[in-house]
Amino acid sequence: MDRHLYPKVLPLEVQLADQSEREAIMGPFFKSCILAMSLAGAAELSDMEALMVEVRALRAEVTSQRERLSTSGDHEKELARRLQSTSSTQYVNQAAFDQQSERLKKLEATSFSHEGAMDSIWILLCGALVMFMHAGFAMLETGCCRVKNAQNVLMKNMVNVCVGTLGWWICGWAFAYGSDPAGGFIGAGEFAAHGFLSFKDGEIIPLAEGQRQSKALSWFFQWAFCTAAATIVSGGVAERVKSPSYAFFALFMAGFIYPVIVAWTWGGGWLSKFQDVGYMDFAGSGVVHLCGGTAALAGTVVLGPRTGRFEDPEAFEPHSLPLVVLGTFALWFGWYGFNPGSTLALHDAETGALAAQVAMNTTLSAATGGITVFLLRYAMMKKYDVGGLCNGILAGLVSVTAGCGNVESHSALFIGLVGAFVYQLASMALVRMRVDDPVDAVPVHACCGIWACFATALFDWGDGMDTYHGWNAWKCYQNAEETGCMSGAAGKGLLAQLVLVITVILWSGAWATIAFVLMKKTGLLRVSVEVEAAGIDTMSHSPPKAYQMEAAPAGGSTLILSA
Repeated sequence: MDRHLYPKVLPLEVQLADQSEREAIMGPFFKSCILAMSLAGAAELSDMEALMVEVRALRAEVTSQRERLSTSGDHEKELARRLQSTSSTQYVNQAAFDQQSERLKKLEATSFSHEGAMDSIWILLCGALVMFMHAGFAMLETGCCRVKNAQNVLMKNMVNVCVGTLGWWICGWAFAYGSDPAGGFIGAGEFAAHGFLSFKDGEIIPLAEGQRQSKALSWFFQWAFCTAAATIVSGGVAERVKSPSYAFFALFMAGFIYPVIVAWTWGGGWLSKFQDVGYMDFAGSGVVHLCGGTAALAGTVVLGPRTGRFEDPEAFEPHSLPLVVLGTFALWFGWYGFNPGSTLALHDAETGALAAQVAMNTTLSAATGGITVFLLRYAMMKKYDVGGLCNGILAGLVSVTAGCGNVESHSALFIGLVGAFVYQLASMALVRMRVDDPVDAVPVHACCGIWACFATALFDWGDGMDTYHGWNAWKCYQNAEETGCMSGAAGKGLLAQLVLVITVILWSGAWATIAFVLMKKTGLLRVSVEVEAAGIDTMSHSPPKAYQMEAAPAGGSTLILSA
């Protein structure tokens, strides 16, 4: 049979072979065709007889190639599809196929490596932004407190980061994300980062096979969240807690209380599977803010109010509104690492679109929360309250942090609006109950954190109140047959959020209360009345003041920061 007859053979084979057989046709396949044609010509068979001989040879080769491809990699299957998509008159031998296959392997590895690098850059940047939030916390808390304790508040925030880092490294990461789960309760491996790197033939292997990111990268990003949760407590117990006692609690918070909650949620624990859809907390309204806010409430209740706080409220006014405003803007800025960074990747267009949606939602909720509290306080006092404006912004930020990845922009605006009312009502309730929270950490982080968890399910951008997206971002949860959106998923999601809130409050509140009560019983918790009256800076710090007043040349005074 002449070679120019071959294009007529392929359509016949296509009709006879199934789809998997067609995908298996490659170079050796065509060699058998040529062999069949030469045999047919030698025997001087008719065209029909030659075709039948050829078809039998094709079937035998298809079977052989299908077995070979069943054990080959995805890159070879992709190459086979590409080769068969070309014109039937193109002939590819085995050598050409192997060459193309090797080229695809290299391209795949290069693409995978580039994606990993892009994700690493994104997470390192966002982790640094989250870490910068500590500067915001320090400025905000210092400005809200009295000048005689300014240095002590600054020190507590810095010590919090240092001891929290050690706690996260020693056991925090292991409890939260440890590779060997302890009966599914918490992690129990990789203490002190053991096993982050592997070794082979004297060489260090930074990434396990198939990994795009290193564990050190995840450790860094999650560390920033961990220390932020501990810092929230600092503001609630400011101006009356002993510094060593707070350092111990920060270590306990970063090494045990917070990591266990992470193990149940972000670590893939039981809450992530609850009710089929699991909880939804994109960036930590419940995991971070509610956890820290609940611990702050326990601390401030056990400590009791600052001496004279409710007898002479004017004496406890913030000593530096510029620091409060600076701290608020620093926190808002850092929140763009906190929320968009929680995509945990940025190597494709869809993930980039989600990060942009998260950033927009974060901005809208913050602005709405701030202006709402500002107007509420103006309506009540007929005066402008800059401190209220700042805390309103933070209330809006906390309120949208859980649902910033699964709500539309108009929902984010409404979430911030309601969050402002939640904050204002909670702030007034604490004062009425004579609970002394110098920076309103409990109303901002705990109360708005609770609202955020419920708002996430209520305003999920699924179609109506039945379907649910949650962690799936752009896609709804599918039913068991994966033929459409799961019916009733929204109700399941709301129930999961309720369980999340109750779990975090009970766990964080119970352990924080136990820790603070034990320190109080041993006399290690609160500074003496004399130290509180004179100021912790004066009695316990060197230099004794955060600010120094010096005479100006014209007879006035100049405020300078102490060296």
